[in-house]
Amino acid sequence: MKSFIPKFTWFNGKFVKEDEAKVSVMTHAIHYGTSVFEGLRGYWNSKNLYIFRLDDHIKRFRNSGRIYSISLKFTNREISSAIINLCKKNQVRQSCYIRPFYFVGRYGINLHVTENAPTHTAIVLFPFGDLFNKSGIKAGVSSWRRIHDISTPPLAKMGGNYLNSILATQECKRNGYDEAILLDQLGNVSEAPGENIFLVRNKKLITPPASSSALEGITKDSVIKIAQDNEYEVIEREIPRTELYLSDEIFLTGTAAEITPIISVDGKKVGIGRSGIITKQLHSIYSEIVMGRNEKYSRWLTSVY
Repeated sequence: MKSFIPKFTWFNGKFVKEDEAKVSVMTHAIHYGTSVFEGLRGYWNSKNLYIFRLDDHIKRFRNSGRIYSISLKFTNREISSAIINLCKKNQVRQSCYIRPFYFVGRYGINLHVTENAPTHTAIVLFPFGDLFNKSGIKAGVSSWRRIHDISTPPLAKMGGNYLNSILATQECKRNGYDEAILLDQLGNVSEAPGENIFLVRNKKLITPPASSSALEGITKDSVIKIAQDNEYEVIEREIPRTELYLSDEIFLTGTAAEITPIISVDGKKVGIGRSGIITKQLHSIYSEIVMGRNEKYSRWLTSVY
């Protein structure tokens, strides 16, 4: 299928062509990274387009800005409606990635950002398939540590936070890996540059807590619920680096990554060296859910058409 080319974006409450959504070079976010974003997926199942956990993403979208006193000038319902209608306006009949974001506009070089600072809000979308090879990827532990709450709140999806992720990604690519794994300030496993991480040991799922600087991922939360519904024990606790090398399975979760198995860490084979049984099972269930083929989790889907 030929990929669609979106004709419209949503900018400050209006549907416009992308080249009409313009801001000043004095936009505060360009200078200081004062931007808030979310990532959602729309899944086309040949009959309808389903947006996965729309309301939960929008709640986090607003909360991220609250941490920095950056105002989202639109209601949650207005953002939801804008996302759905942007899909309709672009006649999307293909799986896609949806990126809403808001950011501080022209504000000089003032660092005293308040709720009254001017902000712009935009939503873009584009065709999107697999971020990683679903057969498995090779990861390396980065020498860069994940940002910590003592300096930069890791629970906020802020544009500036991802400079940390960029450094880790650059390093892992230089070293021949597909993705990085970041440790927290204490040397425990935190997350990947754009994904949460799960280890499987003795048929139990283990994942780092928010106190390890791990983002409260919506896909992570979904996988926890799915695993528990399938009678797997899920444990949130600190994970020392060494456990990466002792795991039976490791996988990443995220909107873009979905569920992606890690088959080696630092050149050491994970488990059998390919996607494990539990990872495959969870990925299969997740795929059925997002495509609207599992009624039990239909509450997670918002239909566009």
